[in-house]
Amino acid sequence: MTALSAIRFGTDGWRALIARDFTFDNVRACADGVARLVEAEGGAERGVVVGYDTRFGSAEFAAEAAGTLATRGVRAHLCSSAAPTPVVSFNVPHRGAAGGIVITASHNPGAWNGFKYKPSYGGSAAPEVVAELERRIADALADGPADAMPPDEARAAGLLTDVDAAAPYLANAARSIDLDAIRGAGLRVAVDSMHGAGGGYFAALVGGGASAVAEFRAEPNSAFPGMAQPEPIAPNLGPVIDAVRGGGYDAALATDGDADRLGLIDEKGAFVTTLQTFALLCLHQLEVRGLRGPLVRSITQSAMIDKLAERYAVPVRVTPVGFKFLGPLMMAEDALAAGEESGGYAFRGNIPERDGLFSGLLLLEMMTRTGKRLSELTAWLTELTGEHHYDRLDVHLSPDAPRPSVQALADRAPASVAGLAVRERRTEDGLRLLLDGGYWGLIRVSGTEPLLRIYAEADSPERVTRIHEELRALAGV
Repeated sequence: MTALSAIRFGTDGWRALIARDFTFDNVRACADGVARLVEAEGGAERGVVVGYDTRFGSAEFAAEAAGTLATRGVRAHLCSSAAPTPVVSFNVPHRGAAGGIVITASHNPGAWNGFKYKPSYGGSAAPEVVAELERRIADALADGPADAMPPDEARAAGLLTDVDAAAPYLANAARSIDLDAIRGAGLRVAVDSMHGAGGGYFAALVGGGASAVAEFRAEPNSAFPGMAQPEPIAPNLGPVIDAVRGGGYDAALATDGDADRLGLIDEKGAFVTTLQTFALLCLHQLEVRGLRGPLVRSITQSAMIDKLAERYAVPVRVTPVGFKFLGPLMMAEDALAAGEESGGYAFRGNIPERDGLFSGLLLLEMMTRTGKRLSELTAWLTELTGEHHYDRLDVHLSPDAPRPSVQALADRAPASVAGLAVRERRTEDGLRLLLDGGYWGLIRVSGTEPLLRIYAEADSPERVTRIHEELRALAGV
């Protein structure tokens, strides 16, 4: 039997191993659940945008999802080619759709695929929406999901329309960001799309003028060779880092498998951490663009955000990990920006969702408007906020291994970590220890993978390492 008894969504969607749990039966069940949810909300005629990434079978899974919607009488707007998740997400409100489906496993290894649901605003579904969708999917599993209508039959019935997702996204980027200034700046930009769905977008947006874009790993390859997984972190970016260190590039931008995350490398080949990157993007909005509004960050984002917020007299809102928390709060607060540690950032004027492409363009705009190199921008950030060093330690767990109890960890947490007194213990999403100086450490089980993640931000790399070691010992892994 290929259908599961239950499908649970993690931090962002449902992900599973292809052919083991990620099967056509289970994708139809998920799409059937979306159809039931949309029908209940009166959105069948508005329909659902269906997109997909470059992974193995993604196009076929997307067609199956679209056919399932059609069988239920829900219109499907099926992307005519693979597209980044933020591009698909943008099309949901742009087309007035009731929701969106994206077939993607984001940054997971190539053996995985996944199913993301986007409500009408184009962002990650809030927890209460996820709970309702899971209930509808459970009903579909119990009833046996609807068959998928063949695409040609669905088109003939007016229930499936093929759409170009890229065009409206590119037009919004041109309205929102000074692309002409970037094209004319004479920048040499290396882009690593990690064989994912983001290939070609930066070249289309800012290439062709005085600035030049050199693409690395732009061609789709669902095996994601040469990397553990298509996550834009330093260990996975060797080829583009080597190229930058060879000289001639002003920056390198890297996007993950579905291009909703951004990795950044300066002109010296140094990886700019995700915490520094979001802080730079906030600084650009506040100082260079002169905008004001709340900043929303996850508990794993940097204390630099709080220091910038204090400097520019704007409020900060803190959420658990995941854009299912950040996005809805961003909308409610009309926030200027929202960001999480994993490299996902969102901005007013775009969608309330992670967008690695939009984030990369804003960083190029910052370089263009300030005339500063990336290393100079990070030095400027340090002048404003003080020394902040960060790293994340991922400890792989057996799928069947028991997960550490957060409350048990909190009960035996020490009075100090790495020589810094523990000022506060928080347990809303893992165990977060707030330390002297605003620095912190966190133990958290991943919501999408069998991983225990240990985070640390401190005043030196050595202290970050000590925090990792002491928290790993506390977790007993």
